[in-house]
Amino acid sequence: MAEAGTRVEVRRGKNESSAALIRRFTRRAQTLGIVREVRNGRYFERTKSKNVGHKRALVSKARRENYNELVKLGKIDPAAKKTRKR
Repeated sequence: MAEAGTRVEVRRGKNESSAALIRRFTRRAQTLGIVREVRNGRYFERTKSKNVGHKRALVSKARRENYNELVKLGKIDPAAKKTRKR
């Protein structure tokens, strides 16, 4: 991964067009991983605490068990699974 202070520098060749120079610059930035790092840091998200993750896991486990129980009782048809529309 690239550090915060990493710089990319390209010098224009004698007969090089502007488009070729920009293409070379972007390629060099991609190989250093700068583009990926900037895109990943676009939306900062705090790391969740262990308690929050554990509680979410317990809730999803309870939901899954409830769903499986309803399938066993025949109250839900798993073949006719609904898709959520937003």
